[in-house]
Order: sequence, then structure tokens, then C-alpha cells
Amino acid sequence: MRRALVDSTFLRVYVMLAATLVVALGLAMLGLILVDKVRVEYYRENLAAAPMQLLTSVIAEQPAGQREAWLTRYSEALDMSLSLVSIASYAPSYFERIRLERGGVLVEYSGEQGWRFVRLVPGSGMVLEASLMGMSERQLRGMTMLAGNWLAAVDGAARNARLDMLTASGFPISLANTPPEALGEQPSEQLDNGEVVLHLLPERWSVALFMKLHPQGEPPSWLTVGPMESYESRPPALLVSLLVLLMSALALAIYMIVRGIEARMSRLEMAATRLASGRLDTRVKVESSDFLGRVGMAFNGMASQVQSLLRAQQDMIRAVSHELRTPVARIRFATQMVEDMSDDPLVRSQLRGVDNDIDELDDLIDEILTYARLDSETISGVETSATLVDLREVSHRVIESLESLHGAVTLQLAPGEDIEVNGDARYLQRAIQNLVANACRHAHSKVKVTLSEESRMVRLDVEDDGDGVPPQARQDIFKPFARLDDSRTRSSGGYGLGLSIVQKIMAWHGGSVMVDESPSLQGARFSLMLPRRP
Repeated sequence: MRRALVDSTFLRVYVMLAATLVVALGLAMLGLILVDKVRVEYYRENLAAAPMQLLTSVIAEQPAGQREAWLTRYSEALDMSLSLVSIASYAPSYFERIRLERGGVLVEYSGEQGWRFVRLVPGSGMVLEASLMGMSERQLRGMTMLAGNWLAAVDGAARNARLDMLTASGFPISLANTPPEALGEQPSEQLDNGEVVLHLLPERWSVALFMKLHPQGEPPSWLTVGPMESYESRPPALLVSLLVLLMSALALAIYMIVRGIEARMSRLEMAATRLASGRLDTRVKVESSDFLGRVGMAFNGMASQVQSLLRAQQDMIRAVSHELRTPVARIRFATQMVEDMSDDPLVRSQLRGVDNDIDELDDLIDEILTYARLDSETISGVETSATLVDLREVSHRVIESLESLHGAVTLQLAPGEDIEVNGDARYLQRAIQNLVANACRHAHSKVKVTLSEESRMVRLDVEDDGDGVPPQARQDIFKPFARLDDSRTRSSGGYGLGLSIVQKIMAWHGGSVMVDESPSLQGARFSLMLPRRP
């Protein structure tokens, strides 16, 4: 199984997704439990805050000698155990003491002993402990009755101050001069007699309590406590939030997994693109033995094989071309000896023709060697020996060297500023010379060279007024030994390697060459595109 995980990318992805799902579900459940625990504690503290505020405020108003009797009476009335303990005897922790001093309530729960609420009594060093097994209707009515009597015992301003004290904790308690609408058809006799009416709201799982107050010398008012909603352990909003969090975590995990695979595939794609562009030294970094790693190893093997085959081919072409020079040199030497030995005009004429053929053969060998050398440097990944090259100066030298060979053709270099590029001066001059010489062979009377700068590149155009290049042949003419006609003896000469060499030189410099129709001379326009110097 371990070997399968190492070798299979898809199996590893599936296992990672399954593990991510399990971890995400575990974190979601843990988060649900923790959030629910925090919500329970908050609900209990919020529910106990107002009653404990009420009890501590009432007992703080009792004389010291009557507090024990008050605690006994209300312990029985509220069905809970009430006691006063000094804060030193209670011995709270550091954080519990801070909470008590800030008016907070400590809530403790034990399955056997029930609930215990603790709050500091204002203006004393005592804390009030309230212990009960659970909340009952008797306690709700008793607390509402105690709150109503405590509020009714004072006049309007003091009553509002006490009401604000009870509502400060967020507990739903209010006092109004008109009967609450929620009372509905409740019997008014119970309220008139000072009793507490309890109203259940089943649709909201809540309860509200009402009491009619009769302050001395004032019109009656109605006290409303609630509605107090029951605790909802898993509300829909919480579940939806956790579901969104879970889906987000899964989406992030899937994205990271797929991103890793995509990054490796992108590296393979880039390597294949570099290999297709002629950079045969390109290799892929193999990081594992899974299927992508095996594809990378197969790619590297293929690239090495192709590079070896092409290198062997180039070595053979170079060797053959070099070997051809020896018999050509012997033939030239032999013709010169025959020419020296004979004064016959016919023989000398034939020997001059042979000598011209030998010159053409030398030129062809030179073209083949140049083409093979460029191919070899591309295959080996050799970078250009870049220097600053002034294209205008190079073009001027090329035109000067070709003017004497093509007297019937006018060569023109369009005026403009000097333009410099980074490149190999020898090869760039060879590319320009091949284009200008090719234009001179096909032009009727004029060849024009133009230099221009664009946003990201430098452009050199060579135009002529010849017959041009048909659109269907504009890609094929850059292939080795390609010719527009089948004749290899026509007066224009050429071997079909000049434009191929130009294309190799441009690719080696990170540029390109293209051909279209000259807009001014109506012939062919060859354009060299080179990266602009930064």
C-alpha cells in the first residue's frame, strides 16, 4: 500500500482528500462542541445575572441583624438555598475575584448538587451563594414577585434607577403604565390581587411573567419579565456557519492539492515548449516516482535521445563538409596547373567555368558549415556572446560590400538614428548580408534597408522591387535548401540555405524573421525582429 501511494498520484490525491475531509469534520465537531459550551455558559450567566443582581441589592438594604431571617424566608419562598459567606472564606481565584468585583456572576454546575450562583453583595465583603437543583415555575413567580415589590417600594425616579440596574445585564424586564399586549385574555382578577401571571409562548419556546404594581400614591403599572427563551443547543445559523467553514476548508485543501499537480504539469508544459523552440538542453526536475515523475523521466530521456541524434547528425554534416574541402582544393590546384600548361583559349574558357563551379562549391560548403554550427550551438544550449551592436553601422558595411557586386541595383539605407541591440556582431552581420544579397538577386532595380524601434523590439526591413514571394510559399522558403523554383542553374544563384541561416540566427538571439509584401516597392519585404535593449 505504501508503494502504491508513492507511485500513484491519483491514489495519493484521493487519500489526501479523504484525510482532509476527516480532519475538517473532526475540527467542525470540535468547534461545534466548543462553541456550544461557550454559548451554554453565556446563557447561564445571562439568565442568572438579573436575579442575582436583584437578590444582592435587596439583601444589601436589609439590616445586618435581619439578614439571616430574610435568607431563611426567601430560601423557602424561592425553593433554593441562600447563604452569605465572606469573600475570604469563599477564596475565589484571581480571575474569579476580578469578575466578582466587576459585578459579574460565577456559575457552577454539578450533576449531584445542581447549580450554584455566586455574586458580591454591594458595599460589603460578603458574597451571596444561591444553590438550586433546577429552574421551576415557583422560582420564576417568586423572583418576579420580589422584583415587583422591590420596584414598588420606591417612587418614580428611584424606581427607574432600580429598573435600569436590573436591565443593565441584558435581562428582558420592563415597566409600563398600560397593560402589555401579550397579556391577551388573561384574568384581570389575579393581576388586581397582586399575583404573578405566567404566559407560555410555545411557538418561540419561551415564557413571560406579568405583575401589576400598586405604588403608593401613584397609578398602577405593569411589570413584564421576559420573554425568556429556552436554550437552543444547535441553532440553524450556527450549523450554517460551521457548514460554510467546513466547505471553505475543503475547498482550500482541494485547491492546494490541485495547485501542486497543476504546478508540476505547468513545468512539464514549459519544458516541452522550450524543447519545441529548439532548446534541446531543457530538462525537467524529477521530484518523485509517481506518474508525473515517470512522465518527467520519460521526457528527459526523450530530450537526451533527440539531442544526441541531432548532435550526431550535425557532427556528420560538419565532418563531411570539412572533408569536401580537401578534394575541392586538389581540383582547384589541378585546374590551375592545366591552365598554366595550356594556351588554348577554349581550354582556358572551360577552366574558368570549372573555377567558378569550384567557388560555388566552396560557398555551399561554407553555408552548410555555418548552418551546422548554428544548429550545434542551439542543440548544446550555447548562449550568444552578447555585445552592443550598432545595426545601422552593420547595415552600412553590408551595403558597401555588395554595391560593387550588383551594379545594376541601387542599394539604399533609409536615414534615421543609430539603433543598438545586444547580440553577436558576426552573426547579425551574416543575417543582414544574407537578406540584402537575396534581395539584390531578385530585385529589378532597387533595394532599401530600413531600421525602426518599437515598444519592445527593434525592426530591420529589407525591401526590393522584384516579383515578391507568393503567400503560400512564405513559410517554406525558410526551410533548408528550399527554392521558389526547381532550377538550380539559373543566373540568380543561391542554394536555399541563406534564409534558413537567417532564421537560426534570429532564433538564437531571441528574435524572429518574417516575409510579406513591400508597401513601397511592391516586391518582397523581409523583416528581422530583435528584442529591444533594456
